Amino acid sequence: MDGAKPTAAVDPPINNSLIDKLLSNQLSESEAREFAACDPECTAFTLLALQQRIAQASQAAGPNTPSSAIPPHDKPTAEPKKPKGKKRKRGGQPGHAGRTRPPLAEPDRTRNHQCESCPDCGGKLKRTGQTRTRRSEDIPEDLKPVITEDTIHRDYCPSCDKRVEPKLPDVLPRCTLGNRTLVLSAMLHFLQGLTISQIVDTFNFHLRMKVTPGGLVQMWHRLADLLFVWYEQIHQESLKSSKLHADETGWRVSGKTHWLWCFAGDESVFYMIDRSRGSPALQKFFTEAIEGTLITDFWSPYDAVVCADKQKCWPHLLRDAAAVSEKHGDHPEWKSFSRRLVGVYRDAKKLQRQKSSTSEADYDLAVGRLEQRLAKLGSESWDHPDAHRLSKRMAKYGSELLTFLWYEGVPSDNNAGERAIRPAVMIRKNSYCNHSDRGALSQSVLMSVLRTLRLRGHQPLDTILNALADYANTGIMPPLPQKAE
Repeated sequence: MDGAKPTAAVDPPINNSLIDKLLSNQLSESEAREFAACDPECTAFTLLALQQRIAQASQAAGPNTPSSAIPPHDKPTAEPKKPKGKKRKRGGQPGHAGRTRPPLAEPDRTRNHQCESCPDCGGKLKRTGQTRTRRSEDIPEDLKPVITEDTIHRDYCPSCDKRVEPKLPDVLPRCTLGNRTLVLSAMLHFLQGLTISQIVDTFNFHLRMKVTPGGLVQMWHRLADLLFVWYEQIHQESLKSSKLHADETGWRVSGKTHWLWCFAGDESVFYMIDRSRGSPALQKFFTEAIEGTLITDFWSPYDAVVCADKQKCWPHLLRDAAAVSEKHGDHPEWKSFSRRLVGVYRDAKKLQRQKSSTSEADYDLAVGRLEQRLAKLGSESWDHPDAHRLSKRMAKYGSELLTFLWYEGVPSDNNAGERAIRPAVMIRKNSYCNHSDRGALSQSVLMSVLRTLRLRGHQPLDTILNALADYANTGIMPPLPQKAE
């Protein structure tokens, strides 16, 4: 060996004070220039140390660290949210009627199945004469559409001095598709919520029947014209309902904002698409004073409706109060207001359950006390802005919040109206509403007729086909059938 001494390891030239200033964003302009002019080796090691410091800080990131500053592999795995309250059991719930398929009807065909030999060893079988039967239900194997050619005789009437011919019972004039296809496609769109392209795909590729989007829409318009008399009948029967739920939601017609109104009774659902969300639209529906109870939310145009009584939706009010409690739940004045408001609702529901076991005089006295509590809640002055806002609502609608305690069958919520308008909301998400006023009218008519028939327990396809056949024979649409027994 030449006797040279080994070179000692040299620490990399790292400026820790500079790194601290870079992390805290406190580097001055002069220091930045000094850093840019320093030795390249020193700059490289300083930047490498800065990267390591950032990585270490991200591993120990606190709750205020932005998500973008934490590497994906260092992010904690999200824990599943714990369910609120008791976990609901899967399957049927106690007190609810079960839903099972009804027993199958008599078979249309029978088949015999018997093994020729043992399926395991292939040996010869000894016949025992024992059998068992099972039934199944399926669609026909051949779904090929049936093409019908009708020979129509044109005869001369000397009395009228014109030629006459019979009308076909199962196809509309100037249509190449039968009424069954027409009504079935309308049900898929206006009742089930399928888009026009999905319906065309179903008929063209699965049912092997060629249809076009424009042809379907034109046929739906003609079907809506025939069923318009039923639409008007639903309108009149809704006005005579003992209780009527009303709700509205946004709609689009030709790219412009409209509103879809829903009026749901015990045996009818009436839809109406209108440009207005206020009194002009309600005046078109409420052509006369109704003798029943109108159940709505707190939308102010309903105040002008003339009816026997009104019930405002408690869940709308309680949800509003719950939203305030999430933000200002610790405020003493709001806690007092919300506690008293919820207390009135709980006592009212408890009183409703005990109505059968309470004398009439005691029941009337208890309802009067609840009304006084609501009136006092609305008459007091509140410094909290949300308490002041809801107390004004109590003062205005307090007499319409406990109507359900006076009438049998009137609920304290507008859930029936929201459930009735929900299918239209699902259709809105799929179909993007309507492209013309003509389409909006057909949408209102067909949705109202189909859902009313379903609500009354009638099969919409058979009911409408029979009505169209009667119209072909008599020239008059039969009345809308009432609820099935």
